[in-house]
Amino acid sequence: MTEQLTASTSLSAGFGGEIVWRPTPEQIEHANLTRFMRLHGINDFDDLMQRSTSDVAWFTDAVLKFLDIQFYEPYSQVVDLSAGIQFPKWCVDGRMNIVHNCVDKWPAVNGQQSAVIFEGEEGTTRTLTYEELYKEVNKTANALRALGLGKGDAIGIFMPMTPEIVIALLAIAKIGGIILPLFSGYGAGAIVSRMVDAEAKALFAADGVFRRGKAVEMKSIADEAAEQIPTLQHMIVLRRTGQPIKMNAGRDHWWHELVDSQSDVCATEQTNAEDPLMIIYTSGTTGKPKGALHTHCGFPVKAAQDMAFGTDVHVDDVIYWMTDMGWMMGPWLVFGGLLLGATVFLYDGAPDFPSPSRLWGLAERHRINQMGVSPTLIRSLIPHGDEHFKKHDLSALKCFASTGEPWNPDPWMWLFKKVGGGKRPIINYSGGTEISGGIVMGNPLLPLKPCAFSAACPGMDADVVDEHGNPVRNVVGELVIRSPWIGMTRGFWKDQQRYLDTYWSRWENVWVHGDFAAIDNDGLWYILGRSDDTIKIAGKRLGPAEVESILVRHADIVEAAAIGVPHDVKGSELVLFAVTSPGVERSDALRRQLHEMVVAEMGKPLAPKSILFVSDLPKTRNAKVMRRMIRAAYLGLELGDTSSLVNPAAVEEIRAAR
Repeated sequence: MTEQLTASTSLSAGFGGEIVWRPTPEQIEHANLTRFMRLHGINDFDDLMQRSTSDVAWFTDAVLKFLDIQFYEPYSQVVDLSAGIQFPKWCVDGRMNIVHNCVDKWPAVNGQQSAVIFEGEEGTTRTLTYEELYKEVNKTANALRALGLGKGDAIGIFMPMTPEIVIALLAIAKIGGIILPLFSGYGAGAIVSRMVDAEAKALFAADGVFRRGKAVEMKSIADEAAEQIPTLQHMIVLRRTGQPIKMNAGRDHWWHELVDSQSDVCATEQTNAEDPLMIIYTSGTTGKPKGALHTHCGFPVKAAQDMAFGTDVHVDDVIYWMTDMGWMMGPWLVFGGLLLGATVFLYDGAPDFPSPSRLWGLAERHRINQMGVSPTLIRSLIPHGDEHFKKHDLSALKCFASTGEPWNPDPWMWLFKKVGGGKRPIINYSGGTEISGGIVMGNPLLPLKPCAFSAACPGMDADVVDEHGNPVRNVVGELVIRSPWIGMTRGFWKDQQRYLDTYWSRWENVWVHGDFAAIDNDGLWYILGRSDDTIKIAGKRLGPAEVESILVRHADIVEAAAIGVPHDVKGSELVLFAVTSPGVERSDALRRQLHEMVVAEMGKPLAPKSILFVSDLPKTRNAKVMRRMIRAAYLGLELGDTSSLVNPAAVEEIRAAR
């Protein structure tokens, strides 16, 4: 642990610095946080943090009421911790369905307000009011029930970011099904592993997607996956691009034929507050992807809380986050925005096509108020110059936001000073799929420094500790959480021991998140990268074991290791090391085969930069592959203590291989 902390400190861009943004009195007065604090007689943010973390039940109850989360039958107890901090039960005895709060209750209140605004890369635009969304969700839920699907059935979503993906997500929840979001760039293998684990019965898919002016076919990937999912009974296919595809009679249904003829009246399934809502698969450092389980009164509530308190979304706001539904920020955007009665904006396409002006054109045309971007995107736009944002009216923007990967100062300052004019904050946001949102986040009440987070999110009893679990300041340590929160995953699907081992095994009753973090003298927070081996490529989280398992399926490969190395635009890119069987020729043809295997399974966005052949991988005496040492050797960095290695010569071979 000591070596890890030292390395992280030396590699980070530093933390601290000068405050560059402070909220105006008007921003403070208008903030949701201010209204919430006044409702409860709380004087300042520090008092809110103290009360929200010392009395979790009070805070959760207050948030549920603030968000107007309605129940068919009220809860008798906010939280039950009798099974331990690791397994809290929330809203005990409460009956509800989150779709009632996202959709059903709104037509009578603001039915003509825009719920979803969409623009496609090809120029198509659509708007759904809350009343229209309500009817479309009802029709789709009726279609699912007509196929024999219902409560407890897992249903995958492998679609582009169109209005139908929102409708599908909500319709699954409306019938009491379990949502299984899938990244639209996945290969068949990645879909299969997740759908098989969840025993999914149906899949929402699409004929294709538009990317950089071309129609990219998706249906054949869904078909290849479907053949390997024993439980799959139905595939509902959206006609997005109009390109010719094969339809499997009896299994496949066109969306427009199945859904459009259904009644727009549909009863919402009454679920228990803790009934499963969604499984989001997130890659870790070892083994198969982890299925983070979320409930009706869990993920959506945390999403809406963070959206209200951090990005300060109000009923009349339009919020956009550049995301995919397979990443947690997709469901976060939908559930959070609709619970708040705001307008969710979707864009399906490349954000810099046909020119680097596209993103700023979206902001102008649709009067976007909160825009979630990634450091990767901003780094890619900077070389194109300032004229692209200058020619657009960005006056509707209240703030930028960002999550998924750490910033470096230069692109942060470019976005803040040049695009934002030094007036719009960048609400940095970091947490995870298992969190349902953020551990730390900016907010409209507190000042900001470049790349920093203003504070922990209200209700998150977070800290930064050293290798002994003691709190530290102004040095890099482990990010931990000491109290439960309503959005925490209810464990990993069918693998509770792995959940305990992943988060709760280091210190008693302390969640160890796996991030390096720091808190400076002014109380601002910094996230400085993963303290485990998880790789982030353009904000997409990738477990090395998932890629390594693809390589070792090749008959000529006996072992493999995956690492992430720095990339100026994507943040990280993938480098793979393969140990060949004795006597196998280490040829370019073999390298191409392995590359194609990874792309076919994981998708082109996660294609490796390079594949290097070695005769061995550095391991400890208990056979653990030391990926950190592999990465350090590849990058020419200090290795630290190598005494635990049984084969130190493997490190030198990696140095030579690069």
